[in-house]
Amino acid sequence: MQDFFVNYLGISENLFAWIILPCLIFLARITDVSIGTVRILLMMNGKKKLATFLGFCESLIWITIITAIFKQVNNPLAYVAYAGGYATGTFMGMTLENKLGVGKVLVRFITRQDATALVEHLRTTRFGFTNVKAEGHKGGVNLIFSVVERKDLKELVDIVKSYHPKAFYSVEATKYASEPVDDNEEESLQKRKQNFFQLFMKDFLKRK
Repeated sequence: MQDFFVNYLGISENLFAWIILPCLIFLARITDVSIGTVRILLMMNGKKKLATFLGFCESLIWITIITAIFKQVNNPLAYVAYAGGYATGTFMGMTLENKLGVGKVLVRFITRQDATALVEHLRTTRFGFTNVKAEGHKGGVNLIFSVVERKDLKELVDIVKSYHPKAFYSVEATKYASEPVDDNEEESLQKRKQNFFQLFMKDFLKRK
């Protein structure tokens, strides 16, 4: 790396060692830590192929950084840049995780107030949910469960808060959730299969 900047680009060794190298280490560390955060998120959501590829990129960047630092062991700015890049990369990775909204989450809402109006409104939305009557520390409560895409979490929370501003809720990452099945749609599919089989057998017997 140093040969490229010094011999090919004509940059002085001091400029490379004290300015360019620390900046490169800082930027590379941000990239490597951000990738690591996203990789862990993808692993939790079962996306094996993409997580594996990001793991390769993360390791390649990391070994490149370490090699550059070992060549400049007496340069304190290289260590400062490494630590600063790690801290900044952690922040960037968490921000990127929230922006990407990858995966599903299980959200639970608890309210002591009557939830009839909220339940009726939720039935008009695309969100699936389960409403359960339960007992809390101070009496009866409504407990509403829903599994949603992470990117849709804020929308669901805003809906619930518009009806019950003081509702308690908790969010939990979900590694896997099966797709919901509409009972009417499943029954219709079974009938279509049955009708198709009956028509096939009727046509087959006619030919015999």
